[in-house]
Amino acid sequence: MNVLRKRYAAGTLIALMGLAVACGPAPEEGPEAPDTSAAPDGAPTPTFEVDLDWPQPLPNDWILSSILGLFVDAGDEIWVSHRPELLEPGEIGAIQDPPTADCCVPAPLVLRFDSQGGVVDTWGSHEEWDEWPSVLHGLFVDHNDYVWTTARDQHQVMKFTRAGEHVLTIGVFDERGTSDDPERMGRPADIYVDPDTNELFVVDGYVNRRVIVFDADSGEYLRHWGAYGEAPDDDYEPGEGGPDDPPAQFSTVHGITGSHDGLIYVADRNNSRVQVFDRDGGFVMERILREGSGAAFDVALSHDPGQEFLYVADGVEHQVWVLRRDGLEVLDRFGSEGTDPGQFGRPHNLSVDSQGNLYVAEAAPGRRVQRFLLQAPLTQ
Repeated sequence: MNVLRKRYAAGTLIALMGLAVACGPAPEEGPEAPDTSAAPDGAPTPTFEVDLDWPQPLPNDWILSSILGLFVDAGDEIWVSHRPELLEPGEIGAIQDPPTADCCVPAPLVLRFDSQGGVVDTWGSHEEWDEWPSVLHGLFVDHNDYVWTTARDQHQVMKFTRAGEHVLTIGVFDERGTSDDPERMGRPADIYVDPDTNELFVVDGYVNRRVIVFDADSGEYLRHWGAYGEAPDDDYEPGEGGPDDPPAQFSTVHGITGSHDGLIYVADRNNSRVQVFDRDGGFVMERILREGSGAAFDVALSHDPGQEFLYVADGVEHQVWVLRRDGLEVLDRFGSEGTDPGQFGRPHNLSVDSQGNLYVAEAAPGRRVQRFLLQAPLTQ
């Protein structure tokens, strides 16, 4: 069941809207054919076709491991980060001492591709791993061309130039804070920088249960909030739950993005829902996508002027959900588990280019990025 819930605050009054059941079969029945009809007062539902020619083969016998960061910047260059330390010795025989095979070599930690799928720049070769955090989780290139990521396991957020020069670190190395700590985080997962306010929004994340906001220049703490815009509670124990009693706290809050009109979209991974807030943490609405965990790993918005559609990565059912942004109506879903083109092995990150094409990064066992070409043009 897909549940939409809105909450409007006037003083302490909170009104909950009713339930809405989304179209489409239950996940165990598999995804249905795309619905290309127009929803009321809306553009046709976007549909996609996998691009078999993207990316180009990696140079230098490089191979990727589990991909945990993906972002398409304003110039349609595609940024990718992965976890080369997870590669098995038998996969990277060329760097063993002595070498056990002619191939392969771990790809650098961060790679930048052009729109044709060729590598144009990298950071962090395997010889430099000791100089980098163990897990770069999430990527974002902001309006000032700075590149952001999280050092997830060190409880930090890091800011770089495009060339990989370190600019700023937020958080205390290897010191984990609670969900009310303004200085220390708990395994932050993803980042978004608002171009209008130059505020950094962090979903914090794997341990903590909040969105925390900093000034993107100074790193100064500004505010934070939990699910439904309420105070986060690290001691919360979820009950039986259900459509009428969803969890009151985040559980592995994992992905985040923002819209042109100032709304913040948060992927609450283990609770299989998307929650929407204003910039100050005021709760607007939520969509519970399905029963079970893992339906909301990441979120991305379509590239039309009104950003009419929201895409959500389901890392457990190996699919992508397509929602109408206004009201979070579920319109479609596509994908299935597998390694063939168009299938997914744990989709982890999403991003969209200026043409509306959708990029999907896969963690283990997928370990790749696929590009899906937009077939139904959106309103320009």
